[in-house]
Order: sequence, then C-alpha cells, then structure tokens
Amino acid sequence: MAVSVVIICLLSLIGYSWSHPSPPPPRGCSVNVDPPYRVLCDLESVWGVVLEAVACSGGLSSLVLIVLLLARLHSIPEPARRSGFGPLLLLLGTLLGLFSISLAFLVGKNQALCVVRRAFWGPLFALCFSSLLVQGVRLRKLVAGQPSPSGSSLAALGLALALVQGIISAEWVLLTVVREGHPACEYPPLDFALTCSYTLGLLLIAMGLSLGVVLCGGELDAEGAGGNEEDGEGEIEKQSWKCNAVWLFLSSLASALLWVAWLGFYLYGSQALRKGKGLGGGKKEGKVLDEPALAVALVIQGWILLLFHAIPETYLCLRKPQQSNTQNFFDTTHPTSPPPFGDEHPAHSHRPFQENQAFSIEEHGTTLRSGTYNSNQGSARPGIAFRGHVYQPTEMALVMNGGTMPTAPINYTGRRLW
Repeated sequence: MAVSVVIICLLSLIGYSWSHPSPPPPRGCSVNVDPPYRVLCDLESVWGVVLEAVACSGGLSSLVLIVLLLARLHSIPEPARRSGFGPLLLLLGTLLGLFSISLAFLVGKNQALCVVRRAFWGPLFALCFSSLLVQGVRLRKLVAGQPSPSGSSLAALGLALALVQGIISAEWVLLTVVREGHPACEYPPLDFALTCSYTLGLLLIAMGLSLGVVLCGGELDAEGAGGNEEDGEGEIEKQSWKCNAVWLFLSSLASALLWVAWLGFYLYGSQALRKGKGLGGGKKEGKVLDEPALAVALVIQGWILLLFHAIPETYLCLRKPQQSNTQNFFDTTHPTSPPPFGDEHPAHSHRPFQENQAFSIEEHGTTLRSGTYNSNQGSARPGIAFRGHVYQPTEMALVMNGGTMPTAPINYTGRRLW
C-alpha cells in the first residue's frame, strides 16, 4: 500500500511539469487529462486500458488474500502451518506494489518517474523471489521432519536477501544520475538487465530448492536420523508438504521462462526492430516499445506468482489437515469396550430387564410339571435336571432363560405375588 500511495503522489506531482500545449484528447479521455496519462483511458489503443484493468484486478486479489490471511491467522494452531504465513504475507504485499508500479511504465517519461521505475523494479522482484526462496527452505525442513523456523524469522530473512538488490539499484541510480549527470530515462538495456542479475540468482536458487524437495524430499537432511519408520500420519503430512513444493516449483519455473523471454526481447528483439525500421523513426519506435514490454512483464509476473503460488499456498495453509484412516490397535489412550454378549442375535430376540422379571414361581412350577421350557422365540426346550429337589441352574440355563434365576423351592405353594 505504501508503494502505491507513493507512486500516485509522484504521478500527481509530475503532471505539473508538462506545460506544452496538449493535442486534442483521444476517444475516452477528457480535456483535463494530461497527455502522458491518456494511455490509461485511450479507447483507440485498448491495450493500455486492458493492461490497467488486469493490474488493478491483481492488486485487488492480493489485498483480499492479505485480509483473509490476517483474519484466519489466530485459528491455525499448528506451528508448521503458521510458519508459512510470514513469507506469504510478504509476497502478497510485494505483489500489491508490483501491480501498482506497473502503471508507472504505461504513462509518459519524466526525470522523477524514471527514477521511480529504476529504483523499484529490482527490489520488488527481489522481494518476490526471496519469498519463494525462504518458502523452499521452510518446506525442506518440514519434509525432513525437522521444525520449521517461525514465520517472522522467514520474513526477516526474505527482507534481508532483498535488501542487497535494493543497495545495488540505489547505487546504480546514484552513480549514473547524480554523479555522472546522465538523464534518468536514458540508460542502456544491458545495464538495466545486469542490475537484475542478483534477482535472477534468487529465482534460480528457489527453483532448485523446490525441485530438490519434490524429487528427494528430506532424505538428504535426515540421513543421520537413525532410520526410524514413519507412521501413517507423518507420511500423509509429508505428502502434503510435497504438494506445496510442487506449486512452488511451478511458479519458479514459469517465472524463469518469463524472464528468459523478457530479457530476450528487451535486449535483442527491440534492437532488431530498430534496425529493421531504420535509424530515424525506427529508433523512436523501438524506444516506445520498451516501456510497454516492461509493463507487460510486471503484470504477467505478478499474476504468475498469484495463480501458481499465492492462491494455492493460501488454500493449503487454511485447509484442515488430513487424518489417517488406519487404526492403531496398539494405541491404549482411547480404549474401546468389547461388544456385549449376544449382539450377533437379532434385536427382537432380547427383552428388557423389566420384562425378564416376569418369570414367576407359578411359571416355574408349571415348567417342572410339564418338563419343558418355553424360550423367547416361542419354541419348547426340554426340562433341566434337578438334584435333591433343589434348583441348581447352570450357565446355559441362565442364558436360555434370559438371565433370570428363580430361587423359590420346587414345592412352594405360597401366595400369588404376580
């Protein structure tokens, strides 16, 4: 946000420096719009309006993801998942500045505006690629089974790595503009590309780290771990971190391909166009093509990082962790009680305890005289033998009679209680 506010203020101040009579405005722009900014509203050359809309939508998406991450930060208790919030917030804030500064490459040139372009180009890309690099370090630790550094530590490391590119860009501007007195808008394309060599090195390191995590995992870091076998839950978590590494590698690879295409066009393609058009108007036309090329590279790079890294990483950080489906029979923390005896029988074959109390002494006497018992299913069973006119039930008799045990003597003829 601070970068966008600074750029808007600079653009508003720069507008006062054009005092020449302005040509008639194109279709879609009013008379009050200064000529350098008419590319943002010119409907005859639609590419400026389309690029501005794409950049604004990318900045708005980055802002929405920042608010979402800050709102859900306290609901993530796992330290391993919380450690990814710092680099991700740093990347989203940098993308917001990247989309904002792309508008500065669409408007006309000015001394102050060209200083802003040269000063912010390298550090913003360095912040993006250093965020990818620290994410690769974090995933390498997690896949190896080691604790990851905190999110604030990773964000501080990314800022420290990007600070080197900031010093390089500041020295380049000071030496060429302040000390030697060259115009800020006139610089060789090769010098501009060489100042970004450190940024390109950060990108290549991040791509190498992510590829190593995807292919080798944490085996290289865990060689002296003792060879303990991981359980099912640890294996699922390891595969989840590898999924993060896959998205990180895809974003790094797409960014590297974009930089190869952009450097090829910026160093050789525009010069070929100038030579093909001649030394007069062709040189001017080639210079005009350089600025849109830089603006397009900024917007495409921002959307690559947003689609291939920021959005998948946000989803993977906020989703609930997967649980293992395998049951550990040696885990005694939650003992499971065995099923009660007789659960394999139909439910209608069992009677409640109160119904079992209906076994009366009269029914017992009738059973003795008839020599049979009536089971719960309505079938007759032969009588149980008695010794010495004393009822001595066995375990099978208790099971067959529903668990009740009559205690009255055989010749009991007392008052009817049931």
